[in-house]
Amino acid sequence: MGLIDLLTGNTGNQVAEQAENKFGISKTQVIALLAVAAPLIISYLRKKSQDANEAEALNKALDKDHDGSILDDVSQADARQSEGGSILNHIFGEEKPNVENRLSQNTGISIDKIGPILSMLAPIIMGYIGKEKQQNNVGAGGLGDLLGGILGNASNESQQQQSSPLNDILGSVLGGGNSQSSGNPLNDILGSVLGGNDQKKQQGGGGLGDILGGFFGK
Repeated sequence: MGLIDLLTGNTGNQVAEQAENKFGISKTQVIALLAVAAPLIISYLRKKSQDANEAEALNKALDKDHDGSILDDVSQADARQSEGGSILNHIFGEEKPNVENRLSQNTGISIDKIGPILSMLAPIIMGYIGKEKQQNNVGAGGLGDLLGGILGNASNESQQQQSSPLNDILGSVLGGGNSQSSGNPLNDILGSVLGGNDQKKQQGGGGLGDILGGFFGK
């Protein structure tokens, strides 16, 4: 299952419905947040995995707690919200408040709800990574390449799907669907994470693509 499938398939929709019912925000906002949070978290983990100790710790965490079973039982996301908060604390560290503030500003989800919702989404994203790890039989030394491959494949899929419900959602929620953007908000986001969004930045396109680029000093 590709990252786009996670975002647009039953898993993404089910967890979005859970968050909508629990926090009283729109399902489209949650899906947009998931579409941004997933590549952002994966990118942070990819950078961390360049350190051998971090890679080994991530490998153990994936084997122990994130085998992908949550993707078949999304109701776990609510029960594992506290665990998700710990995951985000480790991934983002002291940058977490800034990450939450930027995501809140750009998705329209209030700052008091953005953290709890991200905490629901984190175990889903980790479960996805864990499942990909199992399917590709990857150990600690191969995690960086695996995570980079997930992002690269998602970018390619997004380029091939110029018109999709997810892009419509991202365009409406994140403001990416304007004449200054490439016309594919998800690809803009992934492009900035991967360092390939220079054209959009030169055009002053704004939106979450530039926000994500900012997280990495681009």
